[in-house]
Amino acid sequence: MENALEFFLLYRETIFIVILSIFLGIEVISNVPAILHTPLMSGANAIHGVVIIGAIIVMGHAETNGAMIFGFLAVVLGTLNVVGGFVVTDRMLEMFKKKK
Repeated sequence: MENALEFFLLYRETIFIVILSIFLGIEVISNVPAILHTPLMSGANAIHGVVIIGAIIVMGHAETNGAMIFGFLAVVLGTLNVVGGFVVTDRMLEMFKKKK
């Protein structure tokens, strides 16, 4: 418990920025109109592809178990986001195809 408290005290500015970024992201995404969703999702997939590569590099240079766990978590979450994005994009593009 002391280690966790020490971690939060040491990195409190960084944690504060991450929390604010989460709230800002939620606010921005909730105001995106449906017509822009597909192009934005394609861009997000590309960005998360870069995140996955970065997480793999971090895992390759990890010296502690914590860094390895965070790297693995980043790879898993980034992969889920990319796959989910492609599924949603595919479903939205199906809506624009002519029905036979």
